[in-house]
Amino acid sequence: MIRAAVLALGLVLAGPAVALSCFPQDVAETYRRAAEAAETYIVVHGRLSFDPARLPSTDMIPQQKPAHTLIPARLTGQALTKGGFDQAFDRAITLDVQCFGPWCASAVPGTQYLGFLERRDGGYVLAVDPCGGMGHAEPTPAMLDKALRCLQGGACTAERR
Repeated sequence: MIRAAVLALGLVLAGPAVALSCFPQDVAETYRRAAEAAETYIVVHGRLSFDPARLPSTDMIPQQKPAHTLIPARLTGQALTKGGFDQAFDRAITLDVQCFGPWCASAVPGTQYLGFLERRDGGYVLAVDPCGGMGHAEPTPAMLDKALRCLQGGACTAERR
């Protein structure tokens, strides 16, 4: 009886923690989302800097829609052109940190990102969510190559899961 009660309590407590499941993000999928969007995007590989104290804190209060925390940030690196990551990029951007219910995106200052930045009237926005969003932290050379292939019209398919 006690064992069943402990198991039931464990399932209740673990329930919210495992309710959000994300598949690993693939650069080709992110590229496709950006290419098909009505908004304009640019692709940048660089170091992200911002004040981590501005990140949202996670709570277990259910939310009806995604919550957005807009954080001033800077992305310093190279923008993607048909020739590769060869266009200098060093700009203030907005980091849009999104939360889905109790799950919030995470970001770490100083991290290298492959970011798909939405161009808005006020500048560029990098949207990150608990499943990744439009940013890939610490991209591998293969990920950068895939972004270039996609831009150049080459093979741009997501890895099978």
